[in-house]
Amino acid sequence: MGKLQHSFKKTLSGAFCLSATLVCLTASSSAWALFSDDEARKAILDLRKSLATTQLELQNQIEKLKADNAELRGKVESLEKQGEDINNSQKTYYQDLDTRLGNFEPRTITIEGVSGTVQPGEKKAYDDALKAFQAGNLKKADESFTAFAGKYSQSPYLPLALYWGANSKYANKNYTGAISQLQTLIKKYPSHPRIPAAMVTLGNSQLESGNKAAAKKTFGEIIAKYPDTEAAKDAQQLLPATK
Repeated sequence: MGKLQHSFKKTLSGAFCLSATLVCLTASSSAWALFSDDEARKAILDLRKSLATTQLELQNQIEKLKADNAELRGKVESLEKQGEDINNSQKTYYQDLDTRLGNFEPRTITIEGVSGTVQPGEKKAYDDALKAFQAGNLKKADESFTAFAGKYSQSPYLPLALYWGANSKYANKNYTGAISQLQTLIKKYPSHPRIPAAMVTLGNSQLESGNKAAAKKTFGEIIAKYPDTEAAKDAQQLLPATK
């Protein structure tokens, strides 16, 4: 009987301990689960906060880079403008220097394919005559171009002086003088780029002076020699007037 009671108590004690152990394990498991969820939520919140902070920092860095880039671009544009101004200033300076030197010493230049030595004051004399023509002062232009041709007979500007001088004469209805000057130009400079236009003025001068046969011949030569030019188109339109 005593042994039976002792065994029952031992069994009961073991069961109690087992139950206590299970309760403890269950409580411990619940606490651990609760602890893990809080930590996970906190970790997520910390991560979001960190990402937001990082994104803000990156955005600030991008904005700063944009501002720095705009500032650098402004500086580059300013330097480019300064360089352009310096180049233009130097160009103007050397052009002015070149013009001044041309007023004191001869220079060899090429004008519309004609090369020659330009004497001091020569270009100014030509420019003054051309300005008179452009201003409609045809009498002064005619006189100035004639004087130029007489004084600078070897000038590379001579073909142009003869051309504009002849046009001045034509405008002043001095057709005989225009014909003579244009024929001199054509004979002396047959390959000059002004020849087709000069021949049109020649044909008009011949037509106005009453020599239709000469005008017809001149217009025909223009069409034959310079078929794809404005001069040829003008000559074609003027041909009917020679009949």
